[in-house]
Amino acid sequence: MTRPISKTINVPVADGEGDRYSLRMGPQHPATHGVLRVDLDLDGETILKCTPHVGYLHRGFEKLAEHRTYAQSLILTDRLDYIAAMSNNVGYCVAVEKLLDITVPDRAKYIRTIVGEMSRLCSHLLWLATHALDIGAMTVFLYCFREREILLDLFEKLCGARLTFSYPRIGGVRQDVTADFIDGLQRFVHIFPDMVKEYETLIDTNRIWLIRTVGIGVLTGEEALSLGLTGACLRGSGIDYDVRKHRPYDAYDQVDFEVPVGTDGDIYSRYRCRIEEMLQSNYILQQCIDQLPPGPIINDDAPDLVMPMQGERQYAAETTSYGTGLIKFIDDKGRYPVGDVYVSTEVPKGELGFYFISDGSGHPYRMHIRSPSFIHIGALPRLSEGGMIADLIANIGTMDVVLGECDR
Repeated sequence: MTRPISKTINVPVADGEGDRYSLRMGPQHPATHGVLRVDLDLDGETILKCTPHVGYLHRGFEKLAEHRTYAQSLILTDRLDYIAAMSNNVGYCVAVEKLLDITVPDRAKYIRTIVGEMSRLCSHLLWLATHALDIGAMTVFLYCFREREILLDLFEKLCGARLTFSYPRIGGVRQDVTADFIDGLQRFVHIFPDMVKEYETLIDTNRIWLIRTVGIGVLTGEEALSLGLTGACLRGSGIDYDVRKHRPYDAYDQVDFEVPVGTDGDIYSRYRCRIEEMLQSNYILQQCIDQLPPGPIINDDAPDLVMPMQGERQYAAETTSYGTGLIKFIDDKGRYPVGDVYVSTEVPKGELGFYFISDGSGHPYRMHIRSPSFIHIGALPRLSEGGMIADLIANIGTMDVVLGECDR
């Protein structure tokens, strides 16, 4: 039997005027940015209670990692925030390198910083496009996809993929950048600030955009901290916190950039933080291009933690039956440390953390992922209750959630 999408309760209000009813929004709805269901108790169009429900996309990544080696689990991270898969790859590699005390060559650090900031731009461009579309702005959607397509083409030149990359490696990166890639990235860095000005011309002072964002979804700094928010959702409320600055990794301690911080804690402040972040990412990319050092791209001290190159892969497959040599190559490791570690990185949506418990077996005894989208969904009731249904759509967009990492 099909369950009803909405149900009318007809509970009289205190003054005897109007009816209250509940409405189920989602889990398949274009404005929920994924398979998110939100149960609403309404008085007319005013939200009395907002209850988000997650779990419709659950795929058990944390449990799968217990039965894979550290190298084999890398591909799972592409499927978390699939809008910024490269950032997830880098965050996972940084965490494993901390656990196993592996150093990364300088050139690989710069390359990983480059792809991380490219991923941030891709994510913010898609966020702005869909957020503006939810609120009613169509043109900026097309403009953002124009620039995002350039970045996806560059990713394709770098590693052959446009969505799920698995390009970083524990101890470095899979392959070096080419001159063609660097030239294309340099051209993008040169034109991108003018493209951002076009976005601002379209919506920055647009009166409809201001009505829908200014003073809506307000969170004070104390409230944002108590809810565990990170990224632009926290910085928009005036809290200066960015993992790239406070706990630098890769080449972030070698480049100069500012952390945009808002003041009002509303949707507009979070929008401005992300716009400024894109310009800062562009500035970081230019510095990485200028400073990119020569040298190796992978740590040769831990070859058993790195997927073998194509020639080695073929040799491993030919020397054993049914290609099991590749599996043995990855799994034949030395002694692993026993203990636990938590390492976080700054991904486009906030702080992404990996917590490992190692029993020395060569694969995690336990792995837990601290995904920003899961934390941010928990802020929806605080943002939405007392507001209008239309404001709920704007609040979901301003949190920039992706259910792939929420339902990990």
